[in-house]
Amino acid sequence: MDYETDPRWLLVEEGFVLPREHEVESLFTVGNGATGTRGSLEEGSDFSAPATFVAGVFFHPEPPGAVPELMTFPNWAGMKVWVNGSMLSMKEGGVLEHRRILDLKHATLHREWRQSDPNGRITRFRSLRLASLADRRLLLQQVFLTAENYCLSLTIESSIELGPGLDPQSLAEWKQESRAECPNLLPLTLRLPEGKVAAEFCIASQVLATEKHRVERHVAVQPRRLVESYQIQAGAGAQCEFRRFVSVSRVRGNEYVPSAVAHARAAASAGISPALSAHKSEWQARWQAADVLVDGDEPLQKALRFAAYHLISAANPEDSYSSIAARALTGHAYRGHVFWDTEIYMLPFFTATHPATARALLEYRYHTLPAAREKACKAGYRGAMYAWESADTGEEVTPAVAITPMGEVLPVRNGEMEVHITADIAYGIWQYWKATGDDSFMLDFGAEIILEAARFWAGRGSLEADGLYHIRHVIGPDEYHEDVDDNAFTNLMAAWNLRRAAEIANLLENHWSDRWSDLRDRLHLTASEVSLWPKLADVMATGFNSESLLFEQFTGYFSKEQIDLRKFEPRSASVDAILGHDRVQQTNIVKQADVLMAIYLLWDELRPEVRKANFLYYEPRTAHGSSLSPSIHALLAARLGEMELAQRYLQQSAEIDLSNNMGNAAGGVHAAAIGGLWQAAVFGFAGLQRCSETVMLAPNLLPHWRQLSFPLRWRNHGLYISIQHESLKVKAAGRDSIQVLLANGPALRASPDRTYVSVHKQDGWADWQET
Repeated sequence: MDYETDPRWLLVEEGFVLPREHEVESLFTVGNGATGTRGSLEEGSDFSAPATFVAGVFFHPEPPGAVPELMTFPNWAGMKVWVNGSMLSMKEGGVLEHRRILDLKHATLHREWRQSDPNGRITRFRSLRLASLADRRLLLQQVFLTAENYCLSLTIESSIELGPGLDPQSLAEWKQESRAECPNLLPLTLRLPEGKVAAEFCIASQVLATEKHRVERHVAVQPRRLVESYQIQAGAGAQCEFRRFVSVSRVRGNEYVPSAVAHARAAASAGISPALSAHKSEWQARWQAADVLVDGDEPLQKALRFAAYHLISAANPEDSYSSIAARALTGHAYRGHVFWDTEIYMLPFFTATHPATARALLEYRYHTLPAAREKACKAGYRGAMYAWESADTGEEVTPAVAITPMGEVLPVRNGEMEVHITADIAYGIWQYWKATGDDSFMLDFGAEIILEAARFWAGRGSLEADGLYHIRHVIGPDEYHEDVDDNAFTNLMAAWNLRRAAEIANLLENHWSDRWSDLRDRLHLTASEVSLWPKLADVMATGFNSESLLFEQFTGYFSKEQIDLRKFEPRSASVDAILGHDRVQQTNIVKQADVLMAIYLLWDELRPEVRKANFLYYEPRTAHGSSLSPSIHALLAARLGEMELAQRYLQQSAEIDLSNNMGNAAGGVHAAAIGGLWQAAVFGFAGLQRCSETVMLAPNLLPHWRQLSFPLRWRNHGLYISIQHESLKVKAAGRDSIQVLLANGPALRASPDRTYVSVHKQDGWADWQET
């Protein structure tokens, strides 16, 4: 039950504030990429929203075409306790002590609670909860109950309760005879209404009794609940330990799933210690590959670890048929749907720290390629048009309408018009390949997606009388402006996609001719089609003005009503809530990084003066109505040397969940925002830039930081980089040497298992020295 003592590794919620409960449950979720369980109180509360999510399992409600949502599975960690006939509750008597502790280092959730009942009897409750990273089917719970000043007559009740969407007939499958065969097991096959098996579920429970304890167990089957209870008698000062081992297996199609009963039984037989040790060992390895250290900024240090914890908890390298939802496996917001958030905001973290996970996330897009092709076909295009929101099949699942904060019912056109996601996915594939050199992935999966995405872009626009290729009727990342023409981000990314597709076709033809022949024949690609792609990219309408150096965000943006956002400060609501949906569309207010997102993603393709001019123009016009926005502004500000802005946006990004500064953490952790925070630190302040064979750094630390350090995986090399204001240290690992470049400094060929340092002087970085 011990946890880490360093406060920089701990998220602690002292006391209990009922209105914050949904938010706290999101932040304290335990997960392992296969499942996520919200950090609800075991006994619940008036505001509790307990939930267990299994990655990739969606409920498709009636009628056909209704929006699917991530299935809510039974709350395996719930339990009610009666002490001498009275339910243990914070409502009755007095709370002497209460806290929840999320140990980020070991990925364990702890609770410490001392409660006095109206008769002065004091009960101590301590619990541990985890989702094993070593065995992703396994969930664990350990509870200690102590009667501090009275003789104990205790009842512990737990249940498997079926939520909406799960077939209640599943309970009928629980056989009475299993009591004799497996006296401490609650097995259940969970089915969807159409009869499809969603998951295998089994709980193995234990009460560790001494000779002084008397224990009786009872099981009851109710219409939607399977209830297990233990009655325990013990003397004053006695401590009772309750353990729960839970096996959860997703069932996809007709695949074979090993018995959940056998798995749960084996885990219970082995005990808590081996499972806990294996779990901690896996997390130790992941932290060695992912922990960003900031010396001199403790709140940011905790925020970065919170971000890495939830990112690692959200993804499963063993499962390429599910991806990370907008709120991961921590809440119901966005119904568990997958957006561009995964490839643009989260994927870089995994590419740099755990490439196997990054590959699995991208393979999900390959498995959903048929749905993307079907969507393109229905819209009248060739190639692949990816869904703006996708679930298990990859079909478009964006809701048809939305209700604004003002109560307006508005049509949602993002599924039809926010088409930039197709290029975003291609971009994520290319960056993964460039960073890892994973040719097998590109040959087996990535190339086909990039080619089909380019084919879509070649048909989505049209070459018009002005000689430019226009893409009309779109929504860019700035969702305050709908149905616009030639959104700069969309068009720049489409042009990028077209060029990369022609490049990959050429690479395949020259280096992997057999694979090229297969793709060419299967996709019916012609030389003339491929040669057209870079030509269209060259005449893409991007809205760039060579005199001002600005990209017009979309046609007519510069003529929109000019609004000074400072007039709305301080704000307690988003600008679109203040002005209304229709009004904000007539202004120049930008919801989130749009042109500036293109500046970041296409950094190497733009001149320094273009980057700077666009940042200075669009930054004061951006309202940050999305959690995705502050991190990108922090990153760009750091790269451009605008350090006061960089610090402000970095703090805003770090507090999105931990301070709930968007006001909606109750719906789950903002997965894109925490991915963006990691990128801001590594790609912004450390200045890491994506180069094929080289790691390049252009650091720009905040004045109060003493050091910024982080590990990095790059093309089968391991690097550990430590940056101070006056020096930069690099340690390399792997079989071969790797080149490291410093902006305005010398190049380094770093040999394995050696450490090098460069000192910063007035005129730049000095030559590298081996230490």
